[in-house]
Amino acid sequence: MRQLVVIGNGMVGHRLVEALCERDTGRTWAVTVLGEEPRPAYDRVALSSYFDGATEADLRLADLTGDGRVVLCLGERATAVDRQARTVTTSGGRRIGYDTLVLATGSVPFVPPVPGRDLPGCHVYRTIDDLEGITADARSARCGVVVGGGLLGLEAARALQLLGLRAHVVERAPWLMPRQVDEGGGALLGRLVAETGVVVHTGAVVEAVEAGADGRVARVRLGGGEVVDADLVVFSVGVRPRDELARGCGLELGPRGGVAVDEACRTSDPCIYAVGECASVGGEVYGLVAPGNAMAEVVADRLVGGRAVFAGADTSTRLKLLGVDVASFGDALGGGEGVVDVVVNDAPGRRYARLVVSDDARTLLGGVLVGDVSAYAALRPVVGRELPADPLALVWPVEGAGAGAGVLPEDAQVCSCHAVTKGRVLRAVAEEGARDVAALKSCTRAGTGCGSCVPMLKRLLDEAGVAQSRALCEHFGQSRAELVQIVMATGIATFSELIGRYGTGRGCDVCKPAVASILASLRGGHVLEGEQAALQDTNDHFLANLQRNGTYSVVPRVPGGEITPDKLIVLGEVARDFNLYTKITGGQRIDLLGARVEQLPQIWKRLVDAGFESGHAYGKAVRTVKSCVGSTWCRYGVQDSVGLAVELELRYRGLRAPHKVKAGVSGCARECAEARSKDVGVIATEKGWNLYVGGNGGFAPRHAQLLASDLDRETLVRYIDRFLMFYIRTADRLQRTAAWIEEMEGGLEHVRAVVVEDSLGIAEELEAAVARHVESYTDEWRGVVEDPDKLARFVSFVNAPGTPDPTIRFEVERGQPVPAAPVDLGLPVVGARVER
Repeated sequence: MRQLVVIGNGMVGHRLVEALCERDTGRTWAVTVLGEEPRPAYDRVALSSYFDGATEADLRLADLTGDGRVVLCLGERATAVDRQARTVTTSGGRRIGYDTLVLATGSVPFVPPVPGRDLPGCHVYRTIDDLEGITADARSARCGVVVGGGLLGLEAARALQLLGLRAHVVERAPWLMPRQVDEGGGALLGRLVAETGVVVHTGAVVEAVEAGADGRVARVRLGGGEVVDADLVVFSVGVRPRDELARGCGLELGPRGGVAVDEACRTSDPCIYAVGECASVGGEVYGLVAPGNAMAEVVADRLVGGRAVFAGADTSTRLKLLGVDVASFGDALGGGEGVVDVVVNDAPGRRYARLVVSDDARTLLGGVLVGDVSAYAALRPVVGRELPADPLALVWPVEGAGAGAGVLPEDAQVCSCHAVTKGRVLRAVAEEGARDVAALKSCTRAGTGCGSCVPMLKRLLDEAGVAQSRALCEHFGQSRAELVQIVMATGIATFSELIGRYGTGRGCDVCKPAVASILASLRGGHVLEGEQAALQDTNDHFLANLQRNGTYSVVPRVPGGEITPDKLIVLGEVARDFNLYTKITGGQRIDLLGARVEQLPQIWKRLVDAGFESGHAYGKAVRTVKSCVGSTWCRYGVQDSVGLAVELELRYRGLRAPHKVKAGVSGCARECAEARSKDVGVIATEKGWNLYVGGNGGFAPRHAQLLASDLDRETLVRYIDRFLMFYIRTADRLQRTAAWIEEMEGGLEHVRAVVVEDSLGIAEELEAAVARHVESYTDEWRGVVEDPDKLARFVSFVNAPGTPDPTIRFEVERGQPVPAAPVDLGLPVVGARVER
């Protein structure tokens, strides 16, 4: 077999070997991969998910060593290449011969030559080791500075926030992400990022990083004399190609560094190729994974006798940075002759769009989207092609306008990460039997990279006439909304009867809690009563939120955020007596964390006796109604926002729903309660109240949209009743209100027709359903405290009720108990609790 050596085990090197194994059906190549890191290849694009709880195993790419052709050498760096002898010398002292060599060495972070850049507490953001170092230093830090406001810099800022630090971003350019977005988009991006709590310094440079008495980072000095007190610095200024091996063996280099390659990705030595961030193609070094993957495909094809060429790359990007959606595609910044800009700058709506089109407005050349990037999936594939609609309609669509899947030609590329065209997707549907997104991913690899093309894959399935299943799970062929109608029509009150008459099998962890939620919404009763208790997931089963160390958090209801001093004192006493960690939440209430399961009823009794009740933080239910102080105290307030918030929270408390529901009431247009980020948002006007719906945080933030204006209090409550019950009856399982509105035929206009105009004639029924809930409401914590049978559930070990969980330990951080590292007791662990 011929010998191929690949230097570099990053994403592009991994894709090269994978593509070669797929093509080399004759098994003519034996492959040796040298990886400098001590771990197998992992997904660097998703690196920041490490701070969201992803593990190294979650990030790891597929193992390619299974069929015997690939040998992976980890923790072994290539130190020299001898082109005459065709050997590679490694840090372990080995000399490995090759017939063909591929350089996939990637890049290294650039750290500007500022004084103090090597102090303890300074980091780069490139590898898992880097992230572990940042995490370790963050434990003793309060504030961090990220130098660089590009893609990776903003990801680093979010990471610092997730680690509990106050984050600053310093960017030399006048706006953030200057390589991807223009000035207008950068201005909105900066405002949205600042709203997340990150302090943004644009048009600023770092002059020095200074140490404190302990020799570690203590402050960052900016140009103009500004000083930021900081304990940690992350440099994310850019990268440089790793071309030292090429330099050392005399290969030709690009004008700005990198290994010069031709259209076949071959270097000046015909036996050596280069791919990814270390390669310079026509003087251009690409810093994205999609061009690197395209180069990998070219080289794999060449190694088996093909004639593939690298004809440039799609550098489009779609990202969510600090919760803000950003996308750019094609010639995003424009500026040349013969082009026209189409710009929508909707500051109140928190969205910005710019399309760069030809001067005859017929060809799309590129664009920038900030805030709302829903048009990206349809716009990116038509770059360089004739526009499918009026340019303005593409970024400010009206009903029936815009760019959909149907207008794309079959050779349009819908997945830039793996160069998958619309035609290839449709062939997978017609010829390979793909009937859902998962099957398309398996057949074509589309959607397995950055994931931004997944919405387009769904549209293409629709275009191909493939009906997407709405079945709740394998045990019920009906959707959640259909099961709601069945329960309403038949009066069924138990899961066993419902699955016996309309389903199959015994149920699963999908349908059981979903049906439990339906029954709770329509039938009421305690969630731990009889058969209901066995249907609940962990949080609902224990009426508290399970934490990572096996303890639970207790969140009492504080309607509208209003609380008396006496009740505040009770919360403090309970937290002190049970040694609980206390945290004020974003929903204006206090979270008591660290309670063992057997302590929950004792804590609840103390709280119930003091007049508190469950805040339903554990349930898919209406949770909080946030408020500002309104006209009672604020000199700008025009209505009593606190009084309304308390009324609404007490009205809808415990109302079970397909997903969690949050609300907010602001006493004036200054919006201090951030009502437009809530599922139900109410903003006071001089004439009454404006009602907004469909705002969500989480993975896909959405701002609520105006449903009705200048409502009196009675009408407002009626509309909210209708909206919530309509959502509860028709949404899919775990579907937030924003997605529910977006996927509904007719969207917001249909919701308005049903809720405001009563187009379906069901308004009275929806209001009556809420009224029944209000009349039948009882506190779930009190229901446990007063029922010995329910109390018996709250033990760590059924066979040893008085025994506390030995794996639960605490450390002290900032004066409060926090989870300690787990101790290996030699016991089998199930979930977060130990079984004996």
